[in-house]
Amino acid sequence: MSRKITNKIVFNHIKVLDAGAKGVSVAKAPDGKVVFIPNVVPGDVVDVQTFKKRKSYYEGKAVRFHEFSVHRTEPVCQHFGVCGGCKWQNMKYDQQLYYKQNEVKNHLQRIGKIEIPEFEPILGSKEQFFYRNKMEFGFSNARWMTEQELDSEEVIENKNALGFHIPKMWDKILDIEKCHLQQDPSNSIRNEIRAFALQHHLEFFNPRNHEGFLRTLMIRTSSTGEIMVLIQFFEEQKENRELLLNFLAERFPEITSLQYVINGKANDTIYDQDVKLFKGRDYILEEMEGLHFSINAKSFYQTNSEQAYELYKITRDFAGLTGNEIVYDLYTGTGTIAQFVSKNAKKVVGVEAVPEAIHDAKANAVRNNITNCDFFVGDMKVVFNEAFIAQNGTPDVIITDPPRDGMHKDVIEQILKIAPEKVVYVSCNSATQARDLALMDEKYKVTRVRPVDMFPQTHHVENVVLLEKRK
Repeated sequence: MSRKITNKIVFNHIKVLDAGAKGVSVAKAPDGKVVFIPNVVPGDVVDVQTFKKRKSYYEGKAVRFHEFSVHRTEPVCQHFGVCGGCKWQNMKYDQQLYYKQNEVKNHLQRIGKIEIPEFEPILGSKEQFFYRNKMEFGFSNARWMTEQELDSEEVIENKNALGFHIPKMWDKILDIEKCHLQQDPSNSIRNEIRAFALQHHLEFFNPRNHEGFLRTLMIRTSSTGEIMVLIQFFEEQKENRELLLNFLAERFPEITSLQYVINGKANDTIYDQDVKLFKGRDYILEEMEGLHFSINAKSFYQTNSEQAYELYKITRDFAGLTGNEIVYDLYTGTGTIAQFVSKNAKKVVGVEAVPEAIHDAKANAVRNNITNCDFFVGDMKVVFNEAFIAQNGTPDVIITDPPRDGMHKDVIEQILKIAPEKVVYVSCNSATQARDLALMDEKYKVTRVRPVDMFPQTHHVENVVLLEKRK
């Protein structure tokens, strides 16, 4: 049954059927079209008010619940439903794992159209909250107002915010009181910075007009107990900058790396910026099986340290190294996987496009007394050529962990040309992974698959695939 209200259709008593892409759930409208609905759980029965209509689907929101799913649980976060960070916090964890594994399987079958073996069970995270080692927050002088605030008659004078971007709204920041993703003192640091800035009338950034003082905050932590804090200022105000940074250093002496950036450009990425050290050292240390990895402000490192260890163990297991192999680690980042598998290999060659990451990889290898790893910087599709292979040896095993877009077709062609015995493909996007696997299917057979949940309470999932050369 459906009815129309001021150009918006309301579907009554719609059962939520499945969990879909990007954390939204899926139902079927009476006309057979798909309805995408956020903040509901498969099994819920709801009335849905649509706000977008397309040829083959609707987008809407639940305006009334008639039945609650048995898979539903109470969200722990006060910001759930407004903040877009933990879209599955209302779903029991075993069901989160079920839908993540199901998504990987669907992508490999539907997009890849390849034969796949029986999946090894998805590896869940021991910690379902406070597991992230890196968080980024934005400042705004015009914070996002919740529906409750808009409906109230209260006059809100303080409109400054330090928190997360509202999904799909680059200029809107939700003020965050407590986030359940990163261990303390993360919440304390953020809240103390906000209170200090308000007390001393420090200007919060205006993203539309590009003006203000305080722009972004990044907090990184490590399993060794070290903490990095980086504040990005839009403009240099030396007195105010030193006032805030000195306050932080005194209030939180446990901060081991206190840094800042002056960034007046249009976007707030720091990769092309000069990061300045205010106190401590310019990196923090992560530890894994006795190996130590330095992480600087620009480093890529898996944001769930405990699950990164599990992911790397699965990668090493899939590679099945005996100590005699030449291994290439493509998209090596700071060389964590390369060094993690190095004791089981004859030689490991890591390739990465970010110069700072390769600098860290080389420094980490020295720190860990690893002598059988070589690291090279450059665009993968350019560096990874015949001359490079002739110089460094033909790999027996390739490990590849590309960004979300997957591997460039030229890189895939080169892998097929080299034809190593095994390829271990680690991916944070099983859709692009499936596309790449299809391109390799003529020469390689997928023999093992295991998803890994790095991001509880979200729809994101990592996946590890072993490809073995067809005989």
